[in-house]
Amino acid sequence: MSRRRADSQGSLGPDDEVMPYSDDETDDELDETSEEEADEPPGAPQPPGEIRPEIGWKVKANDRAYHQLPEFQKKVFLCIKKSRYSGNAIKTYKYNVITFLPLNLYEQFKRVANIYFLFLLILQVIPDISTLPWYTTLIPLVVVLGITAIKDLVDDLARHRMDKEINNRKCEVMLNGRFQEAKWMDIQVGDVVRMKKDEFTPADVLLLSSSNPNSLCYVETAELDGETNLKFKLGLRVTDEGLQEERQLAEFNALIQCEEPNNRLDKFVGAMTWNGEQYPLELDNMLLRGCKIRNTEYSHGLVIFAGADTKIMKNGGKTRFKRTNIDILMNYTVYIIFGLLILVSAGLAIGHAFWYKDIGAKAWYLYDGKSQTSDYRGFLSFWGYIIVLNTMVPISLYVSVEMIRLGQSKFINWDLQMYFSEKDTPAKARTTTLNEQLGQVEYIFSDKTGTLTQNIMQFKKCTIAGRSYGEPTSAEGVALDRGKQVDWSWNRWADKKFPFVDHFLVAHVRSKKDKDASEFFKLLSLCHTVMVDDKDGELMYQAASPDEGALVTAARNFGFVFLSRTQDTVTIREMDKEVTYGMLALLDFNSDRKRMSIILKFPDGRIRLYCKGADTVIYQRLSPNSNHKESTQTALDTFANETLRTLCLCYKDISTEEYEVWSRKHKEAQVALFNREEALDRVYEEIESNLMLIGATAIEDKLQDGVPETISKLAKAGIKIWVLTGDKKETAENIGFSCQLLDDDMQIHYGEDVNEKLGRRQAMRRTEPQTSRQSKKKHAEPFFSGSGRNALIITGGWLNEILYEKKKKRRRLRLRRLGKQRTPTGPQDGQPMDEWEKEMRQIDFVDMACECESVICCRVTPKQKANVVSLVKKYKKAVTLSIGDGANDVNMIKTADIGVGISGQEGMQAVMSSDYAFAQFRYLQRLLLVHGRWSYIRMCKFLRFFFFKNFAYTLVHFWYSFFNGYSSQVAYEDWFITLYNLLYSSLPVLLVGLLDQDVNDRLSLKFPKLYLPGQQGKLFNYEKFFISLFHGIFASLIIFFIPYGAFQQTMGQDGEAPSDYQSFAVVTASALIFIVNLQISLDTSFWTFVNCFAVLGSIAIYFGVMFDLHSAGIHVIFPSVFTFTGAASNALRQPYLWLIIILTVGITLLPVICIQFLHKTIWPSVADKIYRNRKKYEKELEEEEKKKQPPAFQRGRRSRRSGYAFSHSQGYGSLISTGQSIRRRPQGRGRPPATIKEHPRREAENT
Repeated sequence: MSRRRADSQGSLGPDDEVMPYSDDETDDELDETSEEEADEPPGAPQPPGEIRPEIGWKVKANDRAYHQLPEFQKKVFLCIKKSRYSGNAIKTYKYNVITFLPLNLYEQFKRVANIYFLFLLILQVIPDISTLPWYTTLIPLVVVLGITAIKDLVDDLARHRMDKEINNRKCEVMLNGRFQEAKWMDIQVGDVVRMKKDEFTPADVLLLSSSNPNSLCYVETAELDGETNLKFKLGLRVTDEGLQEERQLAEFNALIQCEEPNNRLDKFVGAMTWNGEQYPLELDNMLLRGCKIRNTEYSHGLVIFAGADTKIMKNGGKTRFKRTNIDILMNYTVYIIFGLLILVSAGLAIGHAFWYKDIGAKAWYLYDGKSQTSDYRGFLSFWGYIIVLNTMVPISLYVSVEMIRLGQSKFINWDLQMYFSEKDTPAKARTTTLNEQLGQVEYIFSDKTGTLTQNIMQFKKCTIAGRSYGEPTSAEGVALDRGKQVDWSWNRWADKKFPFVDHFLVAHVRSKKDKDASEFFKLLSLCHTVMVDDKDGELMYQAASPDEGALVTAARNFGFVFLSRTQDTVTIREMDKEVTYGMLALLDFNSDRKRMSIILKFPDGRIRLYCKGADTVIYQRLSPNSNHKESTQTALDTFANETLRTLCLCYKDISTEEYEVWSRKHKEAQVALFNREEALDRVYEEIESNLMLIGATAIEDKLQDGVPETISKLAKAGIKIWVLTGDKKETAENIGFSCQLLDDDMQIHYGEDVNEKLGRRQAMRRTEPQTSRQSKKKHAEPFFSGSGRNALIITGGWLNEILYEKKKKRRRLRLRRLGKQRTPTGPQDGQPMDEWEKEMRQIDFVDMACECESVICCRVTPKQKANVVSLVKKYKKAVTLSIGDGANDVNMIKTADIGVGISGQEGMQAVMSSDYAFAQFRYLQRLLLVHGRWSYIRMCKFLRFFFFKNFAYTLVHFWYSFFNGYSSQVAYEDWFITLYNLLYSSLPVLLVGLLDQDVNDRLSLKFPKLYLPGQQGKLFNYEKFFISLFHGIFASLIIFFIPYGAFQQTMGQDGEAPSDYQSFAVVTASALIFIVNLQISLDTSFWTFVNCFAVLGSIAIYFGVMFDLHSAGIHVIFPSVFTFTGAASNALRQPYLWLIIILTVGITLLPVICIQFLHKTIWPSVADKIYRNRKKYEKELEEEEKKKQPPAFQRGRRSRRSGYAFSHSQGYGSLISTGQSIRRRPQGRGRPPATIKEHPRREAENT
């Protein structure tokens, strides 16, 4: 049904059933039939080259040398050329044996910090500047680069394995005149391949012939779109007749000319030239890479596009380098530290220049034999302090972050609660760089089919002659509290796994007393387009949609078994007898009719029409004498309320005379040369009237387990979920109610409403003065007034209309450039007046959508999915997550900040492009609310402490410089500087980053509000960074000045003064180690044996290594490297110095303890409150689990919306009515009867 556009001049609105390809269209669509030229004079001159671009892709069958000709070469680099035809190997890895070391080092040195440390290393080699030995920087740098390189190598080896697995799949290829087994990677454009049942298509292939009649081939497209229902493809008649034998295929030498490789999954245009004749090609003749051959023993095809040129790979979108918000913030904080470092070093260098001029140059005992000016000495001092204070930017920061991320990824992989045992599929973190971003997600964009749903339909309930069935009931009709599954052993044809709990309906049908019940299931077994295979006595149904399969299976279980069909008969078994009905006409389903009908001739000569369809169209066509309309409508409302998908069933008896009159009209409409579809619709409408209602079916589109609960919890965590699907509007809306994204209290807005509201806002903006509108980026007024809850359901066609991405955009712009069309100057034009207006329109749409609680975009293309995600990223600056399971979700997955693939299905394309993968949607709540939240908390705590400990450690040099003439003298021993971040203080903070948790996983899931601080970025931001900076400054002041003051006038027990430089260095270093390890102990929320061991072990390692390095033995071996001989033993045997250490530690930590106490008692966070009452909450959880029973789905009030949602697609009816899927191939493969003709698909549907 067409609608008016809100902003166009009498043109029709977009078709809700069509998936629009806005800028994805190929150039051949922009031809002279464009509607913009409708008002041009007939003789208007056409610009040259505008008629249709030349089709430039040529493929010669069985001729590999042809594709290497010079005309098909393209320049790669300078004079190096290669074929424009891609090989069939795919490559997702980054490195090989030769490129690993240079490429990896190049990527690592793109980090500013690594270049900085390399620069420091070079400075330390210069004798005049160096204040520290070169190894203090070289050792940490090598360790960091080595660990990162190993991690990158492990990740890339996994990609190598995945690529190798796909590239080494086997397929039969025509080589040297016969079929030989070859790897996918060795297949080339122009090869003839043989594909067998249950094999994947290795490339985009032109179907030549198959084992089925008329070269029909059934495919499953789960890897492309996640759908498991069968689709059909047809070979050309000429190739079906002439290319069955191996010899014929070997001699096949056709030339294919077609469109260039592109990403349109719904379109293919080309022509085949063979034996001097030309034959048109279209999408129905193509098997796309990723399709799985089903119910077809073998099929032959010609490779048209291979590898990167295939449509599935073209739809993948660009691989984007993803970085977390923490990463970006961390880089900015490092830049701030760089700035501080340069300022501090410059200030100290200036101080040194003045000090040397006033004091140093005059002190004879400081003379070093160099005649350098004070300014030059100040310049050298600047670089010296750059080296001394370089630990303000810790080199170990990045490697520690990578180790923490690696550990978090392993925890996700090892989580047994995210393991799906039915398919032996664990969760998999395919990246190690985004874990903390999982704790900051604000928007989730989800596919529907295969992601929220299982794509499994189950016949749940029905209403027959005004009575509803499907609730747990005994055979006598007594309602039961708990249902027992029906025993189908009485029916040998039944599907024993078919779940049904109403024993009364089964008994009722078996008794044969109720004619309405028998007629109900007879209709289900006759009115459909299902095809059947009988394999060893087992009936295998091939349905165009899961809905059809569920209905025919239900009829089969109730004793009405669909057995077989020919072009003009349908045979079923009615309980114990086999009956064949003559099929006079099949009125196929389409999205406008929303119904299908079949006209049958009964064995006794009666003619009857059976019809099934949406209640909205069936009720309009019911006879006034039809019974049970009100009671059936009540049942339909109940079914819709339970989010079941409904279809109404009805019939009509037709007299022979009436049928003959109608049949003549039908034949005339079939051969109409113009407006054939409209003529057929009028004829169908005529016969589908005065129908008699039998009842209605209710099918459950089975959601994955736990989907409603997961969506509810994520919503409580402040996460908005948008569903982006290629499915129909009715189906998507029905699933929205099923998974509780939508409810009856919501005001649902559709494309027309949205377009109207945005048009009004745009008109208001156009009336504003030019100066004020440019400055006003957003309109403050909300789109929806009042406190009601809103939801948005919009189709791809309306999305293009709203965002100014109309189908003929490029054509219109081209005409505008040529002067044929004026630039729009007023609001009557449907296009934006300028780029600013287009941007404002996009902002308005995003703002409106974000005001809604739920958003569902249906009939959207893969590119539109990605565009919606990028709009929210761009204008909301929010962290986005996309989740899907098919190749049509890959672009969306790559565009979002985090991509999640549903694994365990047939299709693995989404998983290969994802950052995280698991088998069920319900695991998303654990990924975000547990692993994501913990990762974010741990990383924030790690960064805050890491900056603190390095400021506390480094700034001691700064205070010391005031007492050493700003001479770049270090306050610690060289080896302490080298090992501080590697050994003495790294392990406790690393373990906090890996293991810490404020509350356990069960409480994290029970209280989703705990997730909010991550979304708001409260735990690490510029404020937290500067708090760590000032905390470090305070700690460094205490660490330096308390020992310095205590050392002023000191006498040891042995009468010696321990106030020498080396003793001072030992005391400050010891106090620092105690402070940082006890500080991390105060910050640790979750204590384990490992944490305790790390803290005590770090202190023990410090003292053990220090005493070894200060021993006389090592000094004898390396006298110039180890110069603190006996310093530790001499200093630490003085009780007075131990008292200084204790005093320093106490004064530093006491304010921290007080602040933490006040925060937890006076200003506790939500996590603090939950932790305080954790035992009570855990007890409540245990009681809830004991009482937990699966709740029946109920709603607060009855719904009056239609429950119609039928995923049937048009086209299967033509296969049956023309006999293409049924007629057997002639034995001799000779010329077929003249009645079989080659038609384009659109004609064949109505022939």
